[in-house]
Amino acid sequence: MSTRRFSTTTGVFHKPAATREQAEAEAKGWAWLAPRIAVPALRGQIALPDRQLLAYEDVFATGRCELLMGDVIALADRDPAVQPRLDRLVDGVCADLRAAAEETGKNVPLADCIPDLYLDRIRPGGRLDRWYLRRDLPVALPHTDTTLTLRELAGFTLTANGRPLTLDVAGTIDNLRDALAPHRRLRAGLTQGDPTEPNIADPLCWLDFEFAGRNTVVGEAANLLWYLMALGGWLVPRYQPDVYARTLRLALPPLTGPCIEHLELHRNSQHIDVRYSWNTGLGRTAALTRALNGLRGEHDNGLEEIRAFLALRILGVIPPSRLTGHDLLLVLIKLAESQDPHTTPDTFFTTTPAPHPHLGERSSNVPAPA
Repeated sequence: MSTRRFSTTTGVFHKPAATREQAEAEAKGWAWLAPRIAVPALRGQIALPDRQLLAYEDVFATGRCELLMGDVIALADRDPAVQPRLDRLVDGVCADLRAAAEETGKNVPLADCIPDLYLDRIRPGGRLDRWYLRRDLPVALPHTDTTLTLRELAGFTLTANGRPLTLDVAGTIDNLRDALAPHRRLRAGLTQGDPTEPNIADPLCWLDFEFAGRNTVVGEAANLLWYLMALGGWLVPRYQPDVYARTLRLALPPLTGPCIEHLELHRNSQHIDVRYSWNTGLGRTAALTRALNGLRGEHDNGLEEIRAFLALRILGVIPPSRLTGHDLLLVLIKLAESQDPHTTPDTFFTTTPAPHPHLGERSSNVPAPA
């Protein structure tokens, strides 16, 4: 996720890079993309004693863009008049990703792709090991006074909204290492590398090129879809509120979120029965459905691959130790659904849209739709 510092006086914002090598890699990724998609101008680099700065055009100060995708979604959640604007933005994002796959895509080993979001996190000793395997995390089960650990949960069967599932995180991580082995060949194209709501401006302009380069087609689809499904409207504003406020222009609070409505624990039979709803605003539901349809060819031909990338996005963004038992269990349910062979993208990304608020309940600082 990008970290931005806006300058309304100079029309430039400065993106920090830890080393000169990282700054050069980002500039190289930007140069690959600049002829193909809408990006800010790169004005140059500034060397400081402790870091490098990349000087980019500030597309908001210059008036080229007004909001970020996350802001447009939040407005569409509140006002149906914003929906056409959001549709245009999502369509443009999907068109750029499809064009990257068609024009620059080729089958390469995963090791030849940008490693930060996937290979670095799944490798032994990496983020997933640190977060899930080095300690047996407790999960406080909602609607009960019971706490089970991740290892204990793996021994339970679970029925979620009528579907039998297994919550075996350690086993899933082992499977991911096979599915995302460095030698595994996947279709990859030249993309921005982190298609998320804070990295896409409206009118369409791609921001933040830290992961720009050759990225897998299904990995890009999984990244965008899971952000629309869970990170943007739920987990990031709830667990990284400072990041949410810093990276979005409006940072409007989500109107609703996923909810476990019912849970029954049967210890004798080691079974858990759960009923949940995946509540989102109407704008977010529409954006997710539109993106799913717009990327249809990018995931339907590689369902097994997108399962692995979805699982890694589900596990590898928000530390599980920070989640409440309620929210962690929801994350684990979606993880189990992502690995179930009977799950299709359409069923996985099913949401329960909340109605628009009444006109009198809309925030007075919400700008009129463009």
